Amino acid sequence: ENFMVATMLDINERIEGAYCFSMGKNMGVFKGVGYPEDLGDFYMLEKYQATCWIAHGRYPTNTPGWWGGAHPFTLLDFSVVHNGEISSYDANRRFIEMFGYKCNLQTDTEVITYILDYLVRVQGLSLSEAASVIAAPFWSTIEGKTDLEDKNKHVYLRTLFSSLLVTGPFSIVLGFSGGLMALNDRLKLRSMVVGEKKDKVYIASEEASIRTMEPEAENIWAPAGGEPVIIHVKDGAF
Repeated sequence: ENFMVATMLDINERIEGAYCFSMGKNMGVFKGVGYPEDLGDFYMLEKYQATCWIAHGRYPTNTPGWWGGAHPFTLLDFSVVHNGEISSYDANRRFIEMFGYKCNLQTDTEVITYILDYLVRVQGLSLSEAASVIAAPFWSTIEGKTDLEDKNKHVYLRTLFSSLLVTGPFSIVLGFSGGLMALNDRLKLRSMVVGEKKDKVYIASEEASIRTMEPEAENIWAPAGGEPVIIHVKDGAF
């Protein structure tokens, strides 16, 4: 895995005009600049089947609109889509680049992918613990915790990985081998809605998007800021 990551980063940094955007096992990535329905037709997505799908129609606001900057961003078996703006990008980038990652794709979402890889694969944190780093509780919230073990864990994570706190309005959906994770910023400055129908779970910015996919969706709810929603797939069912 380390070799694959190093190779991908080397391609992106050193080979002019080349960009590696898919390197996962049992995972496909489809990028492009244009209308989502046109890209779906171009890649013939109706011919594919999968247990998890993530998608994002990104309209660039403060970064260039180019196909390499289109979502999702991937590394090994992680894929990330993100809505919002990361105001802590420079601090996050400087920290993560100390460990061999290179952010050169002209968009802030890239750094989230590298942060998750570093925390989960390299440092061995759980997805829930990684979420507690990225969208860390306020110190006042941590001080108010009555469970001493839980309190000490959050103090440890906030102290050790303080430079990986992601600030600004954001909602993130992470696809990983075996499921999905959704995460809002701790102030919930971006909307995120979850819905269910039988053995399927839907995550979107607005309920209308879920209703388009599944008009009869049930249990529609909005996750709290900083609280991850983690969905695991086992034996083909959620």
